[in-house]
Amino acid sequence: MEMNLNAQEKKAGFLQRVKAFLSKLKDGVTKRIRNIQKFGKDDPRRIIHSIKVGFSLTLVSMLYYVRPLYNSFGVSGMWAILTVVVVSEFTVGGTLSKGLNRGFATLIAGALGVGAVHLARFCGHKGEPIVLGILVFSLGAAATFSRFFPRIKQRYDYGALIFILTFTMVAVSGYRTDEILVMAYQRISTILIGGTICILVSIFVCPVWAGEDLHKMIANNINKLANYLEGFEGEYFALPEKISKETNSCVREYKSILTSKSTEDTLANLARWEPGHGRFRLRHPWKNYMKIAGLVRQCAFHFEILNGYILSDVKAPEDFISKIQEPCSIMSREAGEALKAIANSIKTMNNDSVCVNAHIENSKKAIENVKFAFKSSSTETEKDLLEFIPGVTMASILVEIVNSVEKISEAVEEFFGLAHFKETLDPKLSPELEQQHHHHLIHRGSVKPVLEGDNEEEYSSSSHVLVIVHDEQPPTTNEKTNLGAEKTRDNVV
Repeated sequence: MEMNLNAQEKKAGFLQRVKAFLSKLKDGVTKRIRNIQKFGKDDPRRIIHSIKVGFSLTLVSMLYYVRPLYNSFGVSGMWAILTVVVVSEFTVGGTLSKGLNRGFATLIAGALGVGAVHLARFCGHKGEPIVLGILVFSLGAAATFSRFFPRIKQRYDYGALIFILTFTMVAVSGYRTDEILVMAYQRISTILIGGTICILVSIFVCPVWAGEDLHKMIANNINKLANYLEGFEGEYFALPEKISKETNSCVREYKSILTSKSTEDTLANLARWEPGHGRFRLRHPWKNYMKIAGLVRQCAFHFEILNGYILSDVKAPEDFISKIQEPCSIMSREAGEALKAIANSIKTMNNDSVCVNAHIENSKKAIENVKFAFKSSSTETEKDLLEFIPGVTMASILVEIVNSVEKISEAVEEFFGLAHFKETLDPKLSPELEQQHHHHLIHRGSVKPVLEGDNEEEYSSSSHVLVIVHDEQPPTTNEKTNLGAEKTRDNVV
């Protein structure tokens, strides 16, 4: 009986361990599946890219599966498969960069390799390996040294690497084979076929443009700055027990900007390889994105310093803070609204400079109010200067942030001019800003050519223009009667 009980207990314990193991295994598999699903939902383009690579590999595999193609290329068809695996990148710019680099490098290196083999054969059987060794050493060393140049390193590093590999393989293998031209033709052809398939699939099947990613990234970074400034009033002037929780979300947002330079550089480099698409022309000013990104990062560094004062326990006297609270709040709020307008302009590709400039001007007016508050508190600060330093420093950092926002606005304005984006007025503008924009348009006036006679051919050759100056206020009824239909005209030669 005891033996039977022991056996049953052991069996029950074993079954329990098996059930626990299966339960853990099930939980682990379920967790991984959920992580994979979440990873795919975060960016569905990753799944599409994986399908595109599989489709490209299936296409180039036909070089092996189809007998006529295999008879033409033979075992060299493997180079097409290798090219697809190496060249396929997530973005169109990345695929074009690697594809074109590999294609041109293979052509140039293959031609030089064949030429090197034929040149070495003129030196006889003993001199051939010596000449080939000298050429491999010279061109290999020169190509490797060229990879240290920043411009080549940035855009043509992969091409230089493929050049070294292809030239060395063709030159060295040509020493032992007499069919060097056939071998070079097969390898170059299969590499070009694989690269062409990758490029066509990348462009025409659900393309992922590096330029669009860079465009959205810059706009989102500016929007993160705006979110921080919008919450500044509630963070710095709030009660101490409410500061830490409210600040964490904003800190996480703007801190990502401080480490985004490498990603921006990579996207800008890849965007230069991409053809024109959508609103992005062939010669789109991608360099200006880096200028804007640098100014945005500089502004984020000001936030890093400002955040230290928000989290600090040392504060200025309450009387002094109450004097600067309103202008500082207006300053941060208007600067945040300006940044939001800039981010929205970049996203929609519509220049909304009037709204941005209006918010910046409001921020500058708040700066003057802060200066006035400092002057009114000068007698108090002389008594104990150290107590007022945190508040004064905080306000001075806000002033620097407003200046940074103005620089960002100017850089974006310059970028819009180069990119030829249209200028529109935000329909959500306040009536005051809309009236200001209308007032601005009125003072622009209009310029039209003056044509002598009805001959339209003189339009381009005439040196006379008609300048119509619009009055700021519409004429009264009496003025209309006296003036009638007359207009003021000035001929400018």
